[in-house]
Amino acid sequence: MGGLFFVAAVTSLVISAAILWSLFSNGWEFLTEVNWGHVFGSDSWSPRFDEFSIATLLVGSLIVTGIAMLVATPLGLGAAIYLSEYARPGVRTVLKPILEVLAGIPSVVLGVFALIWIAPEVVGRLFGEEHGRGGTMMAAGIGVGILTIPLIASVSEDAMRAVPSSLRQASAGLGARPISTTLRVVLPAAISGVVAAFILATSRALGETMVVFIAGGAADQAQYTNNPLDGSLTMTAAMASLAVGTDQVRGASLAVPSLFFVGIVLFAFTFGLNLIADRFVRRVRQAY
Repeated sequence: MGGLFFVAAVTSLVISAAILWSLFSNGWEFLTEVNWGHVFGSDSWSPRFDEFSIATLLVGSLIVTGIAMLVATPLGLGAAIYLSEYARPGVRTVLKPILEVLAGIPSVVLGVFALIWIAPEVVGRLFGEEHGRGGTMMAAGIGVGILTIPLIASVSEDAMRAVPSSLRQASAGLGARPISTTLRVVLPAAISGVVAAFILATSRALGETMVVFIAGGAADQAQYTNNPLDGSLTMTAAMASLAVGTDQVRGASLAVPSLFFVGIVLFAFTFGLNLIADRFVRRVRQAY
């Protein structure tokens, strides 16, 4: 059995190494042949016309991810606090599976929901009808935020329930109210798990494709914009929009290699997030 599990562990490492090799070996052509003025000096992403503005995709990704976290963090953390500290066992038994069902909704469905309902009924009503007639980064960000709520809620709730009851009892014995116990005892004790949930959700939002592809308001090209009420592309949506069949990526010699270049940038972002999260969790983790 030990040998079997060792093979499983090594296989996962080999697969990861193969993915990295595929990314960098296929992206090397782009890195060596591209005119970097078209990467850093351009204000549009249009690979079929040799425009590779990575800033357009980075800003779009950060805006959508930021909006998603503004939606998912308070709702997910609030749900986790309620389920862990306030809900009766019977209520928790019913609510937690219902909340986790959200994680099983296909992202395509949420993308259509964001385009058909969130854009006109939420974005349009709050910011004007002209912004609700099509996809925008705001609508896509809200949709991605809904998608990541269960992740934050589930991981944070598990972290808070792992805090020993003796800490809660000691706080109550000193006369603290339940809300004070939650905010000053339970949350600080579970901060490593809460931060891990936030980083996981951020990585999930950064890597979401279909919601932004459908509701982001851009097709296969985008102009640089930092206005959330405009349409644009994220890194993942740009890859999906470009790789819609081999006939669609013709017309520019570096169109296909640009997919791997964007994948390398996305990998660097998510890898950096995980490194930061790992160092933070190691520093603040408390063992009980």
